[in-house]
Amino acid sequence: MMGGSPESTAGRGGALSPTPSPRSTAQGAGPALGSAVRAYLGHLAVERGLAANTLSSYRRDLRRYVEMQDARGRAAIGEITEDDVRAFLMGLREGDDDHPPLSAGSAARALVAVRGLHRFALREGLAAGDPAHDVKPPAPPRRLPKAISLADVERLLAAAAGPPGDAGTARGLRDRALLELLYGSGARISEAVGLDVDDLDLRDGFARVAGKGGKARVVPIGDYAREAVDAYLVRARPELAGAGRGGPALFLNARGGRLSRQGAWMVLRAAADRARLSQVSPHTLRHSFATHLLDGGADVRVVQELLGHASVTTTQVYTLVTVQLLREVYATSHPRARSGPPRGAPGDEPDGPAH
Repeated sequence: MMGGSPESTAGRGGALSPTPSPRSTAQGAGPALGSAVRAYLGHLAVERGLAANTLSSYRRDLRRYVEMQDARGRAAIGEITEDDVRAFLMGLREGDDDHPPLSAGSAARALVAVRGLHRFALREGLAAGDPAHDVKPPAPPRRLPKAISLADVERLLAAAAGPPGDAGTARGLRDRALLELLYGSGARISEAVGLDVDDLDLRDGFARVAGKGGKARVVPIGDYAREAVDAYLVRARPELAGAGRGGPALFLNARGGRLSRQGAWMVLRAAADRARLSQVSPHTLRHSFATHLLDGGADVRVVQELLGHASVTTTQVYTLVTVQLLREVYATSHPRARSGPPRGAPGDEPDGPAH
Protein backbone atom coordinates (compact mmCIF):
# COMPACT_ATOMS: atom_id res chain seq x y z
CA MET A 1 0.00 0.00 0.00
CA MET A 2 1.36 3.40 -1.02
CA GLY A 3 1.69 5.77 1.93
CA GLY A 4 2.51 9.42 2.57
CA SER A 5 2.49 12.51 0.40
CA PRO A 6 5.49 12.90 -1.90
CA GLU A 7 5.25 16.68 -1.67
CA SER A 8 5.18 16.77 2.14
CA THR A 9 8.01 14.25 2.39
CA ALA A 10 10.18 16.19 -0.03
CA GLY A 11 9.46 19.38 1.86
CA ARG A 12 11.07 18.06 5.02
CA GLY A 13 14.28 17.13 3.20
CA GLY A 14 14.13 19.71 0.50
CA ALA A 15 16.48 18.32 -2.15
CA LEU A 16 14.26 15.84 -4.00
CA SER A 17 12.00 18.04 -6.12
CA PRO A 18 8.35 17.09 -6.66
CA THR A 19 7.61 14.89 -9.66
CA PRO A 20 4.47 13.18 -10.90
CA SER A 21 3.05 10.15 -9.14
CA PRO A 22 5.42 7.16 -9.26
CA ARG A 23 3.16 5.20 -11.57
CA SER A 24 2.71 8.03 -14.12
CA THR A 25 6.23 8.02 -15.64
CA ALA A 26 6.50 4.33 -16.43
CA GLN A 27 7.68 3.46 -19.92
CA GLY A 28 8.30 -0.23 -19.53
CA ALA A 29 10.88 0.29 -16.80
CA GLY A 30 8.65 1.63 -14.07
CA PRO A 31 8.47 5.12 -12.60
CA ALA A 32 11.28 7.62 -12.36
CA LEU A 33 13.77 6.77 -9.64
CA GLY A 34 13.35 10.08 -7.83
CA SER A 35 9.59 9.66 -7.78
CA ALA A 36 9.90 6.16 -6.32
CA VAL A 37 12.26 7.49 -3.67
CA ARG A 38 9.75 10.12 -2.59
CA ALA A 39 7.01 7.54 -2.38
CA TYR A 40 9.24 5.34 -0.24
CA LEU A 41 10.13 8.22 2.10
CA GLY A 42 6.45 9.04 2.43
CA HIS A 43 5.78 5.42 3.37
CA LEU A 44 8.51 5.53 6.01
CA ALA A 45 7.21 8.77 7.46
CA VAL A 46 3.50 8.02 7.50
CA GLU A 47 3.09 4.26 7.75
CA ARG A 48 6.31 3.30 9.52
CA GLY A 49 6.52 6.42 11.68
CA LEU A 50 10.31 6.73 11.48
CA ALA A 51 11.94 9.42 13.59
CA ALA A 52 12.91 12.70 11.92
CA ASN A 53 16.64 12.04 12.28
CA THR A 54 16.32 8.59 10.72
CA LEU A 55 14.29 9.96 7.83
CA SER A 56 16.91 12.65 7.28
CA SER A 57 19.63 10.00 7.04
CA TYR A 58 17.58 7.92 4.59
CA ARG A 59 16.84 11.00 2.51
CA ARG A 60 20.52 11.96 2.34
CA ASP A 61 21.64 8.45 1.38
CA LEU A 62 18.94 8.03 -1.25
CA ARG A 63 19.63 11.46 -2.73
CA ARG A 64 23.18 10.34 -3.38
CA TYR A 65 21.86 7.07 -4.81
CA VAL A 66 19.65 8.94 -7.28
CA GLU A 67 22.56 11.16 -8.34
CA MET A 68 24.88 8.21 -8.91
CA GLN A 69 22.32 6.19 -10.85
CA ASP A 70 21.43 9.24 -12.93
CA ALA A 71 25.12 9.56 -13.83
CA ARG A 72 25.00 5.92 -15.00
CA GLY A 73 21.99 6.69 -17.18
CA ARG A 74 19.43 4.95 -14.96
CA ALA A 75 16.36 7.18 -14.94
CA ALA A 76 13.69 4.66 -13.97
CA ILE A 77 13.76 2.36 -10.96
CA GLY A 78 13.07 -0.66 -13.16
CA GLU A 79 16.25 -0.02 -15.15
CA ILE A 80 18.58 -0.53 -12.19
CA THR A 81 20.53 -3.76 -12.12
CA GLU A 82 22.46 -5.55 -9.40
CA ASP A 83 25.70 -4.23 -10.94
CA ASP A 84 24.37 -0.68 -10.54
CA VAL A 85 23.72 -1.25 -6.85
CA ARG A 86 27.17 -2.78 -6.39
CA ALA A 87 28.74 0.18 -8.21
CA PHE A 88 26.96 2.53 -5.81
CA LEU A 89 28.32 0.64 -2.81
CA MET A 90 31.82 0.65 -4.29
CA GLY A 91 31.53 4.38 -4.93
CA LEU A 92 30.63 5.00 -1.30
CA ARG A 93 33.70 3.12 -0.13
CA GLU A 94 36.06 4.79 -2.61
CA GLY A 95 34.67 8.33 -2.44
CA ASP A 96 34.88 10.97 -5.16
CA ASP A 97 35.68 14.65 -5.65
CA ASP A 98 32.60 15.68 -3.66
CA HIS A 99 32.46 12.94 -1.04
CA PRO A 100 35.11 11.37 1.17
CA PRO A 101 35.27 7.57 1.34
CA LEU A 102 32.77 6.12 3.80
CA SER A 103 33.60 3.62 6.50
CA ALA A 104 32.15 0.12 6.30
CA GLY A 105 29.51 1.04 8.88
CA SER A 106 28.39 4.22 7.08
CA ALA A 107 28.31 2.47 3.72
CA ALA A 108 26.26 -0.35 5.23
CA ARG A 109 23.77 2.18 6.59
CA ALA A 110 23.36 3.71 3.11
CA LEU A 111 22.87 0.27 1.61
CA VAL A 112 20.09 -0.40 4.12
CA ALA A 113 18.22 2.58 2.71
CA VAL A 114 18.75 1.38 -0.87
CA ARG A 115 17.65 -2.17 -0.10
CA GLY A 116 14.56 -0.87 1.64
CA LEU A 117 13.72 1.25 -1.41
CA HIS A 118 13.92 -1.69 -3.80
CA ARG A 119 11.92 -3.99 -1.52
CA PHE A 120 9.26 -1.31 -1.36
CA ALA A 121 9.28 -0.87 -5.15
CA LEU A 122 8.86 -4.60 -5.72
CA ARG A 123 6.07 -4.87 -3.17
CA GLU A 124 4.19 -1.90 -4.65
CA GLY A 125 4.55 -3.12 -8.23
CA LEU A 126 6.86 -0.29 -9.23
CA ALA A 127 9.55 -2.73 -10.40
CA ALA A 128 9.59 -6.33 -11.59
CA GLY A 129 12.52 -7.38 -9.41
CA ASP A 130 14.78 -6.41 -6.54
CA PRO A 131 18.33 -5.75 -7.80
CA ALA A 132 19.62 -5.02 -4.27
CA HIS A 133 18.49 -8.32 -2.74
CA ASP A 134 21.83 -10.12 -3.10
CA VAL A 135 24.08 -7.11 -2.45
CA LYS A 136 25.57 -7.58 1.00
CA PRO A 137 26.83 -4.72 3.15
CA PRO A 138 30.59 -4.49 3.75
CA ALA A 139 31.72 -6.27 6.88
CA PRO A 140 33.03 -3.83 9.50
CA PRO A 141 36.45 -4.60 10.94
CA ARG A 142 36.12 -6.96 13.87
CA ARG A 143 36.70 -5.06 17.07
CA LEU A 144 38.04 -7.12 19.90
CA PRO A 145 36.62 -6.38 23.34
CA LYS A 146 38.69 -4.00 25.42
CA ALA A 147 40.06 -5.92 28.38
CA ILE A 148 42.64 -4.68 30.87
CA SER A 149 45.25 -6.70 32.71
CA LEU A 150 44.71 -8.13 36.17
CA ALA A 151 47.18 -5.58 37.56
CA ASP A 152 45.15 -2.74 36.01
CA VAL A 153 41.93 -4.22 37.36
CA GLU A 154 43.43 -4.21 40.85
CA ARG A 155 44.52 -0.59 40.42
CA LEU A 156 41.02 0.32 39.27
CA LEU A 157 39.33 -1.43 42.18
CA ALA A 158 41.74 0.11 44.67
CA ALA A 159 40.90 3.55 43.27
CA ALA A 160 37.15 2.91 43.41
CA ALA A 161 36.83 3.92 47.07
CA GLY A 162 37.82 7.47 46.17
CA PRO A 163 40.69 9.75 47.17
CA PRO A 164 42.60 9.03 50.38
CA GLY A 165 40.30 9.50 53.35
CA ASP A 166 37.13 8.57 51.43
CA ALA A 167 37.50 4.78 51.66
CA GLY A 168 35.26 4.54 54.72
CA THR A 169 32.57 6.95 53.53
CA ALA A 170 29.18 5.72 52.35
CA ARG A 171 29.96 6.72 48.78
CA GLY A 172 33.42 5.14 48.87
CA LEU A 173 32.06 1.86 50.20
CA ARG A 174 29.29 1.87 47.59
CA ASP A 175 31.65 2.56 44.70
CA ARG A 176 34.08 -0.15 45.75
CA ALA A 177 31.22 -2.65 46.13
CA LEU A 178 29.82 -1.74 42.73
CA LEU A 179 33.08 -2.22 40.84
CA GLU A 180 34.02 -5.35 42.77
CA LEU A 181 30.62 -6.81 41.86
CA LEU A 182 30.98 -5.87 38.19
CA TYR A 183 34.36 -7.57 37.89
CA GLY A 184 33.51 -10.45 40.23
CA SER A 185 30.32 -11.43 38.39
CA GLY A 186 30.75 -10.20 34.82
CA ALA A 187 27.41 -8.40 35.06
CA ARG A 188 26.56 -5.52 32.77
CA ILE A 189 26.32 -2.11 34.43
CA SER A 190 22.58 -2.05 33.70
CA GLU A 191 22.22 -5.45 35.39
CA ALA A 192 24.19 -4.35 38.46
CA VAL A 193 22.18 -1.17 39.04
CA GLY A 194 19.00 -3.17 38.50
CA LEU A 195 19.76 -5.48 41.41
CA ASP A 196 17.61 -5.41 44.54
CA VAL A 197 18.91 -6.40 47.95
CA ASP A 198 16.79 -9.55 47.83
CA ASP A 199 18.53 -10.64 44.61
CA LEU A 200 21.71 -11.35 46.59
CA ASP A 201 22.70 -14.47 48.49
CA LEU A 202 25.95 -13.41 50.10
CA ARG A 203 26.18 -16.51 52.26
CA ASP A 204 26.48 -18.80 49.25
CA GLY A 205 27.93 -16.12 46.98
CA PHE A 206 25.30 -15.74 44.24
CA ALA A 207 23.25 -12.98 42.65
CA ARG A 208 20.20 -13.20 40.41
CA VAL A 209 20.44 -10.65 37.58
CA ALA A 210 17.93 -9.71 34.89
CA GLY A 211 19.69 -9.73 31.53
CA LYS A 212 18.64 -8.57 28.08
CA GLY A 213 15.02 -9.22 27.29
CA GLY A 214 14.29 -9.75 30.97
CA LYS A 215 16.00 -13.14 30.91
CA ALA A 216 17.22 -13.90 34.44
CA ARG A 217 20.38 -15.80 35.29
CA VAL A 218 22.29 -16.63 38.44
CA VAL A 219 25.91 -15.53 38.65
CA PRO A 220 28.50 -16.33 41.32
CA ILE A 221 30.10 -13.58 43.39
CA GLY A 222 33.71 -14.01 44.47
CA ASP A 223 34.98 -13.49 48.00
CA TYR A 224 36.37 -10.02 47.34
CA ALA A 225 33.04 -8.84 45.93
CA ARG A 226 31.10 -10.49 48.77
CA GLU A 227 33.20 -8.72 51.38
CA ALA A 228 32.88 -5.36 49.62
CA VAL A 229 29.11 -5.68 49.17
CA ASP A 230 28.65 -6.83 52.77
CA ALA A 231 30.62 -3.82 54.04
CA TYR A 232 28.48 -1.54 51.90
CA LEU A 233 25.22 -3.09 53.12
CA VAL A 234 26.19 -2.83 56.79
CA ARG A 235 28.05 0.47 56.92
CA ALA A 236 26.89 2.56 53.95
CA ARG A 237 23.52 1.67 52.48
CA PRO A 238 21.52 2.60 55.62
CA GLU A 239 23.01 6.08 55.48
CA LEU A 240 22.19 6.52 51.79
CA ALA A 241 18.70 5.06 52.24
CA GLY A 242 18.02 7.61 54.98
CA ALA A 243 18.10 10.40 52.39
CA GLY A 244 15.17 8.89 50.47
CA ARG A 245 11.93 7.02 50.96
CA GLY A 246 13.46 3.60 51.12
CA GLY A 247 13.22 0.96 48.46
CA PRO A 248 14.56 -2.42 47.39
CA ALA A 249 17.46 -1.20 45.21
CA LEU A 250 20.90 -2.52 46.14
CA PHE A 251 22.94 0.45 44.95
CA LEU A 252 21.60 3.85 45.99
CA ASN A 253 22.49 7.38 44.96
CA ALA A 254 23.03 10.33 47.29
CA ARG A 255 19.27 11.02 47.34
CA GLY A 256 18.41 7.50 48.44
CA GLY A 257 17.06 6.42 45.07
CA ARG A 258 18.30 3.69 42.76
CA LEU A 259 21.70 4.46 41.26
CA SER A 260 21.27 5.00 37.51
CA ARG A 261 23.32 3.45 34.76
CA GLN A 262 24.80 6.86 34.02
CA GLY A 263 25.66 7.29 37.69
CA ALA A 264 27.42 3.90 37.73
CA TRP A 265 29.36 4.84 34.59
CA MET A 266 30.51 8.05 36.30
CA VAL A 267 31.72 5.96 39.26
CA LEU A 268 33.75 3.78 36.90
CA ARG A 269 35.16 6.75 34.99
CA ALA A 270 36.18 8.56 38.17
CA ALA A 271 37.98 5.44 39.44
CA ALA A 272 39.73 5.05 36.07
CA ASP A 273 40.91 8.67 36.20
CA ARG A 274 42.32 8.16 39.69
CA ALA A 275 44.01 4.94 38.57
CA ARG A 276 45.34 6.73 35.45
CA LEU A 277 43.76 4.22 33.13
CA SER A 278 42.62 5.33 29.69
CA GLN A 279 40.07 3.80 27.32
CA VAL A 280 37.91 2.40 30.11
CA SER A 281 34.30 1.85 28.99
CA PRO A 282 31.14 0.67 30.77
CA HIS A 283 31.91 -2.87 29.54
CA THR A 284 35.61 -2.89 30.51
CA LEU A 285 35.19 -4.94 33.68
CA ARG A 286 32.80 -7.36 31.96
CA HIS A 287 35.25 -7.89 29.10
CA SER A 288 38.10 -8.32 31.57
CA PHE A 289 36.06 -10.82 33.58
CA ALA A 290 35.49 -12.99 30.49
CA THR A 291 39.04 -12.71 29.18
CA HIS A 292 40.65 -13.52 32.52
CA LEU A 293 38.38 -16.56 32.97
CA LEU A 294 39.40 -17.93 29.58
CA ASP A 295 43.05 -17.17 30.26
CA GLY A 296 42.66 -19.22 33.44
CA GLY A 297 41.36 -22.22 31.52
CA ALA A 298 37.57 -21.79 31.81
CA ASP A 299 35.44 -23.49 29.16
CA VAL A 300 33.93 -21.04 26.67
CA ARG A 301 30.43 -22.44 27.28
CA VAL A 302 30.73 -21.79 30.99
CA VAL A 303 31.74 -18.22 30.24
CA GLN A 304 28.79 -17.98 27.84
CA GLU A 305 26.43 -18.96 30.64
CA LEU A 306 28.01 -16.52 33.10
CA LEU A 307 27.77 -13.63 30.63
CA GLY A 308 24.20 -14.47 29.63
CA HIS A 309 24.95 -14.76 25.92
CA ALA A 310 22.23 -16.49 23.92
CA SER A 311 24.79 -17.94 21.51
CA VAL A 312 28.29 -19.24 22.13
CA THR A 313 29.33 -17.42 18.94
CA THR A 314 29.03 -14.13 20.81
CA THR A 315 31.29 -15.41 23.57
CA GLN A 316 33.88 -16.81 21.19
CA VAL A 317 35.08 -13.30 20.34
CA TYR A 318 36.86 -13.40 23.71
CA THR A 319 38.85 -16.41 22.59
CA LEU A 320 40.43 -14.16 19.96
CA VAL A 321 41.72 -11.99 22.78
CA THR A 322 43.26 -14.93 24.59
CA VAL A 323 44.74 -16.34 21.37
CA GLN A 324 46.34 -12.96 20.76
CA LEU A 325 47.85 -13.08 24.25
CA LEU A 326 49.12 -16.61 23.67
CA ARG A 327 50.68 -15.53 20.40
CA GLU A 328 52.51 -12.67 22.10
CA VAL A 329 53.78 -14.94 24.88
CA TYR A 330 54.89 -17.52 22.32
CA ALA A 331 56.68 -14.92 20.20
CA THR A 332 58.69 -13.66 23.16
CA SER A 333 59.36 -16.99 24.86
CA HIS A 334 59.83 -19.79 22.34
CA PRO A 335 63.40 -20.27 21.09
CA ARG A 336 62.24 -20.83 17.50
CA ALA A 337 59.38 -18.34 17.38
CA ARG A 338 61.43 -15.79 15.45
CA SER A 339 63.90 -16.09 12.61
CA GLY A 340 67.63 -16.18 13.36
CA PRO A 341 70.01 -18.75 14.72
CA PRO A 342 68.20 -20.85 17.35
CA ARG A 343 69.65 -21.06 20.77
CA GLY A 344 72.17 -23.88 21.03
CA ALA A 345 72.73 -24.09 17.26
CA PRO A 346 76.09 -25.28 16.00
CA GLY A 347 78.58 -22.46 16.05
CA ASP A 348 76.96 -20.78 19.05
CA GLU A 349 79.05 -22.66 21.60
CA PRO A 350 82.11 -20.89 22.97
CA ASP A 351 85.40 -22.22 21.74
CA GLY A 352 86.66 -25.09 23.90
CA PRO A 353 89.91 -26.93 24.10
CA ALA A 354 90.85 -28.91 21.05
CA HIS A 355 90.86 -32.67 21.44
